[in-house]
Amino acid sequence: MRKISAYLSYIVAITLMLMPISISAAGDTLTVYANGPFLDEIINADTLANGAQAHDVYLLVSRDTTYLYGGPISVKSDLVVIGQLGNDGRPPTIQPAVLGDGSVPSNLFALNGNGTKGVFKNLYLLGLAPNGTASNDGIAIQVSADSVRITVDNVVFEEWLAFAIGYNGNWDKFFITNSKFRNMNHPNQWYVGEVLRNEWPGTAYTDSVVMKYNTMLAVNGYAAAPVTKYYMTYFEFSHNTIVYTFKNPFFIFNVTDAKINNNIFFGAWAGGISKVEYPWWDQLWSPEIGSIIDLDTLDLAKDSVFNPSDIGDPNFRWLSEAKRTIEVKNNVYFWPQQLVDFWTSWNDTATVDSIYTVTWMNERTTNMFNDKEHWPGLVESGNMNVDPGYGSSILDVLTNNSGKNGVGLFEWFRQIRTGTASTDVWGYQLTEVGSNADWVPTWPLPETQDLHYSNTSILNATTDGLPMGDPYWITGVTGINPDGETLPEKFTLYNAYPNPFNPSTTIKFDIAKKGTVSLKIYNVVGQLVKTLVDGELDVGQYKVALNMDNYSSGIYFYRLSQNNQTVTKKLVLMK
Repeated sequence: MRKISAYLSYIVAITLMLMPISISAAGDTLTVYANGPFLDEIINADTLANGAQAHDVYLLVSRDTTYLYGGPISVKSDLVVIGQLGNDGRPPTIQPAVLGDGSVPSNLFALNGNGTKGVFKNLYLLGLAPNGTASNDGIAIQVSADSVRITVDNVVFEEWLAFAIGYNGNWDKFFITNSKFRNMNHPNQWYVGEVLRNEWPGTAYTDSVVMKYNTMLAVNGYAAAPVTKYYMTYFEFSHNTIVYTFKNPFFIFNVTDAKINNNIFFGAWAGGISKVEYPWWDQLWSPEIGSIIDLDTLDLAKDSVFNPSDIGDPNFRWLSEAKRTIEVKNNVYFWPQQLVDFWTSWNDTATVDSIYTVTWMNERTTNMFNDKEHWPGLVESGNMNVDPGYGSSILDVLTNNSGKNGVGLFEWFRQIRTGTASTDVWGYQLTEVGSNADWVPTWPLPETQDLHYSNTSILNATTDGLPMGDPYWITGVTGINPDGETLPEKFTLYNAYPNPFNPSTTIKFDIAKKGTVSLKIYNVVGQLVKTLVDGELDVGQYKVALNMDNYSSGIYFYRLSQNNQTVTKKLVLMK
């Protein structure tokens, strides 16, 4: 049985010598290993008399087995959970346990304190228990308090059948970066399996949602659903890759200040809109056939929160519309021909539930962007309907049947639309949990190669020069800074760790000014042997994994350059 044991960060020196990174001083960090009690038992018990958490940070260091939880990790104060990455970038994994009655717990993290913060970094959150089952109500991070700030960076979410992140508090903030959301597909419900969700019908106003440098691969529902039935202050969705959603990727009709730039939408809203569903939930106000970018006018309640200065003016609602600032720039959208042909065939032969197929931007939304008299702040430009050129395994999602109860998207579509869906799920190379005590998920992620798109015309067709969509699949860089975190003040190249190494190491560097950056590997005679980074990067701290499995032992050099700044350090490959 997998267990977890906890040791304070001042544990004996011999243990510290075995750890790849240093740990904070006692009282700041609790280091947790995966060979003792359940993770929830440790963190829930680590509290002060006033109920606050006793430690500032929970550091998970085990990567050779998974951490288990038997119930929610429920807190009312700040919670910071950070994983220690392996040399290959592998994060520690957390998964639900199988309880004594055979059931599987649902929620993992539950944040219940007003005005608190939650930070989750370098983790693999798997919704599947060791017996391969998942809770139908599974939520990785649940926020049930007001004014909570959530930072999620470099986290993998997989097989959470309800939501990866759900919230019902007012004025919460979400900063989600560098993360991957995989195979979030309920076996018979197609309006769950969502990345971020305001859990309507509870009245929840949202402060900010910022989602950058993420990938959503094979999810049923929304990539971002702040559910703007109620007002939200700010929405940004930039440099994300969305590959297959069954339903609409957004629920953002009434955003007032938003940026949706440099994303890739491939096979989004693949399930279409059935004649039974329309207009119902997908169109709450003025019915229109749905589209990827789908906006609507504000109602009086949202106007009153958004634009209180003009209340009482007879032209109040139009004055409010004129203050909305929304840009939609340089996105790629594409539906593969196999999917288009399937829709056509379905509607030609369907006797149960024919569908409306979606577009990039419907007529109502297009008219809003074109009407500069009423919506001068709505700007749309540079959006392209082109094929990114993904690898063959991405198209295989439509028809393959790999994994436990796995079926292709087309077959699951048929089951949903005919009311026969039961236990089957669709997805990308569905994870199957092994029976060994040292089982961990496949790493690197199996989609790493085939999400590296081949269409070079879109590579830098962005507003900022970074690769289109989630840059990770092109650059291998996972360290773009989360919004709101402290940014580097100077150009810095750190010592690689480990060094000497065999065959992998990690190189970390800081960029203090946005611009073109190169990170290259040279041999002892100055010949270039490998390019790790060569392109424009934002300000931030970066970590790049280097694998030299096919190179000979010896001394190499890694050189970081930006403009007239260059730093070179030595590497030793020992096989």
